Amino acid sequence: MTNYISNRTFDEIELGEFATLSHTLTSKDILLFAVMSGDVNPAHVDADYAKSDFFHHIVAHGMWTGSLISTVLGTILPGPGTIYVGQKFNFLKPVLIGDTITAKVIVKAKHEEKKIVELDCVCTNQLGKEVITGEATVIAPTEKINRKRVVLPEVAFKKEKCPYHERIIQMAKKFDPIKTAIVYPVSKVSLEGALDSMRENLIVPVLIGPKNQIQSLAKDEKIDISGVEIVDVLGGPAAAEMAVQMARKGLVEAIMKGDLHTDELLHPVVDKVSGLQTDRRISHVSVIDTPAYPRPLFVTDAAVNIFPKLHDKKDIVQNAIDLFQAIGFGIPKVAILSAIETVSEKIPSTLDATALCKMAERGQITGGLLDGPLAFDNALSEEAAHIKKINSVVAGRADILVVPDVESGNMLLKQLILLADATFAGLVMGAKVPIILTSRSSSLLARTASSALALLYLRNRNQKNQNDDISF
Repeated sequence: MTNYISNRTFDEIELGEFATLSHTLTSKDILLFAVMSGDVNPAHVDADYAKSDFFHHIVAHGMWTGSLISTVLGTILPGPGTIYVGQKFNFLKPVLIGDTITAKVIVKAKHEEKKIVELDCVCTNQLGKEVITGEATVIAPTEKINRKRVVLPEVAFKKEKCPYHERIIQMAKKFDPIKTAIVYPVSKVSLEGALDSMRENLIVPVLIGPKNQIQSLAKDEKIDISGVEIVDVLGGPAAAEMAVQMARKGLVEAIMKGDLHTDELLHPVVDKVSGLQTDRRISHVSVIDTPAYPRPLFVTDAAVNIFPKLHDKKDIVQNAIDLFQAIGFGIPKVAILSAIETVSEKIPSTLDATALCKMAERGQITGGLLDGPLAFDNALSEEAAHIKKINSVVAGRADILVVPDVESGNMLLKQLILLADATFAGLVMGAKVPIILTSRSSSLLARTASSALALLYLRNRNQKNQNDDISF
């Protein structure tokens, strides 16, 4: 594309002359057209995640496709100075996100008296199939125009803050709350986070920590803890040990991290004799809500497993799939991330990704659609996947991102938070009870959404187990 734009005057235009323009359709194109036109037909713009894969097959409005023809007429042939008189189009096939559409106009007639030009018009997709045919009538310019091309501004879309976290909270409210051990809630945010989840009827908190300190904190911060059970234990490690023992005895259904380090909380959890281990490796799953992505995004493992081996990654993937399905989101598309999307023995994470995909094919990982290795861009961007010719149901539309190690995962989460206005909730999976593991600086909404995840996971899992029992 040149920096200048020029036209073809009526006298210069020849019969049979043609011009073309190509564009690959993105979800942003559809949203921008909807904002401009006011067309909110669900067939064009419905990105409601609860409707399974529908978003991935959204159809472009026919007028968007037809607008490519208008662009050719107004910028190339005849170009600047053209006046649109009329058009007649036939819409033959749907246009989907990721389709590359080529618009072509061909001069078929000229009328000297009013400088009228008639053109045949056709739009084809990347397969050469016609999606629009028709004709257009214009008044061609009579004066030559050659001007610097206008650079259009970038358009950014903002969505409602945390709609998916809010939706998860609302989904969880249909169930009875879970009794949850709050480990060492001796800071304002950890205590308020537990009580916020209680007020939302998501948990019944049991505060585990130094009773006098908790009561003093509540008094100073004017937080009402009347009627809330407190188990008096001195110190964070002792509180974590008590929470684990209560979970082993069935006195609580979940554990929530308070104002202590993650390793202090998890140390008694992974004890082989008195802990909460199962035959599954424990791992952390973050549920990301960001305006930069049209659905919730699960990221694992960015908190627990530092340099996981292949057998660890198998459990990490399965834990994330289990959470995704247990909270009612259906079959996830799982992207196994690496630095590149091709297999290389020089990059071990690409070999792990390949092995994990083969394990899924052989039934060693179930419940999800896996692909990898995928780079971050082509895992989330359909445009990037299309450009790199990656033919996959996962590429460009991933629901779960599996990172190579905790370093890359931690950096990814913080980049999303700082640069993509993301918020996240999270759970530790693979233990006998879900562990609500948020940062000590996490917002109240993040803690509440994490409680909702634990509630949905437990209740839907138990309901599924009951149905499985009945089926036998």
